[in-house]
Amino acid sequence: MFNFLQGQATTTGANPMSGIITIVMLVAMVALFYFFMYRPQKKQEKEAKNMRDNLTVGDEVTTIGGIIGKVVSIKEETFLLETGRDKVRIRFLKSAVRTVDVRAEDARDARSAKESKDQKDSK
Repeated sequence: MFNFLQGQATTTGANPMSGIITIVMLVAMVALFYFFMYRPQKKQEKEAKNMRDNLTVGDEVTTIGGIIGKVVSIKEETFLLETGRDKVRIRFLKSAVRTVDVRAEDARDARSAKESKDQKDSK
């Protein structure tokens, strides 16, 4: 049995290019991992942080728990969310925001466009 293992060891070690090929393949795998996994994840995290930092009063947001409401006030790490017709207010961490559904300025623009259309229709 030892002769069989020794025979394999001498035949596989005879090619010096096999070590270089192995190293090149490992480097290629690390590069692929970086470009297809790590880099897009970092980009996504950066966009999420930017969204949370640009949160303003009046934005309609959805939390990671599925609660939908309007931002009433903002502090350093928290914000106050107003939900429903009952005007229930709940304090959340900014990290709990999943998406900003309607930006405050977009809502104002839509409201003013609707008002101007209503005024034209009433004339």
